Amino acid sequence: MSHRILIVGGGAGGLELATRLGRTLGKRGQAQITLIDANLTHIWKPLLHEVAAGSLNSSEDELNYVAQAKWNHFEFQLGRMCGLDRAAREITLAATLDEQGEVLMPERRLGYDSLVIAVGSTTNDFGTAGAAEHCLFLDTRAQAERFHQQLLNHYMRAHAGQGDSTEQISVAIVGAGATGVELAAELHHAAHELAAYGLDSIRPENMRITLIEAGPRVLPALPERIGKPVHQTLEKLGVTVLTGAAVSQVTRDALHTAQGQVIPASLKVWAAGIRAPGFLKDIDGLESNRINQLQVRPTLQTTRDDAIFAFGDCAACPQPGEDGRNVPPRAQAAHQQASMLAKSLKLRIEGKPLPEYRYRDYGSLISLSTFSAVGNLMGNLTGSVMLEGWLARMFYVSLYRMHQIALYGMTRTLLMMLSDRIGRSTEPRLKLH
Repeated sequence: MSHRILIVGGGAGGLELATRLGRTLGKRGQAQITLIDANLTHIWKPLLHEVAAGSLNSSEDELNYVAQAKWNHFEFQLGRMCGLDRAAREITLAATLDEQGEVLMPERRLGYDSLVIAVGSTTNDFGTAGAAEHCLFLDTRAQAERFHQQLLNHYMRAHAGQGDSTEQISVAIVGAGATGVELAAELHHAAHELAAYGLDSIRPENMRITLIEAGPRVLPALPERIGKPVHQTLEKLGVTVLTGAAVSQVTRDALHTAQGQVIPASLKVWAAGIRAPGFLKDIDGLESNRINQLQVRPTLQTTRDDAIFAFGDCAACPQPGEDGRNVPPRAQAAHQQASMLAKSLKLRIEGKPLPEYRYRDYGSLISLSTFSAVGNLMGNLTGSVMLEGWLARMFYVSLYRMHQIALYGMTRTLLMMLSDRIGRSTEPRLKLH
């Protein structure tokens, strides 16, 4: 029987790994590759803020796992991992229910020879009182679409009332990392688009957007030379940016900070911090950290089981020579790790030593919707190059195109780009439903 490789998690990293392995080991019959995810479709997580604002129609940009598996010589199983039996080398998938709560697929077990866990991360509300009850999160497509629907509901109610353009909508975003910053700019753009389509009972200037950051500056994980111009641009757009403001409580109509500020908000988004899914915490004796990430060695094998790999946001991978710091939870890290694991799993089947992962930082890019983009690119020859404006925006868009090329190939990606270009002239610039 061929080597059984299970990949749990169809995010950017897991899907790319399954596709790469399918095109090589799967196509040649050297391994049986199975990808497992709780959803039938994939959308690139860095785009979820655009889904939330309506700038991106998720039904048009989604990828179907079943079709991708067929085209790339791997299998797909719908399900959510809930258990692990390392002795038997099996995982347990929870029962899947349909819309009426009936059992669609019962709980089942799948065997493996190599297991790769790539289940990503979820937002960490740090146990803040009221956050789970009153805030929206942007971890999944469904959550992003829920935010978009609530945003549209505000506009539709105002439009039905035929107001005098003095009605307001207040949005508070907790966390000035990449997601929070990009969402704030995208919502400002959406306000102008909604008014252009006749939903002008709420004027663009009456969408009150407040970005709240507990740290001293926006984009705390990135260099200050990136954060400073981003902060300035947001303020020019009319976004209120509060730094050094830790949210201590969330109520139905407002956020309260530890400094005593009360920030009224009808829509509240929590975009601060990450943690791995809770089911990974010490699962069948595997080592995990305080935010549920699996501890892995530089080979990306878990510290207590050579047959189990983990990568991406759900893995705590040490960076050599970085004073105990782990690889940052960024899309480029997951892409690099998927590329290495595609080679590593082939070497494992052949009984050869595995390479060790070393993170390479190629820079950071932040999109401020159509208004601007800021970032830096890093390379061996160029060093660190600061980018702003149109050029930075083009590089930002290219990140998604590179993801598409990895999944679809160059020809299909070019055709998709052409289709997108044609669609812009025949469809609304904003999703209005």
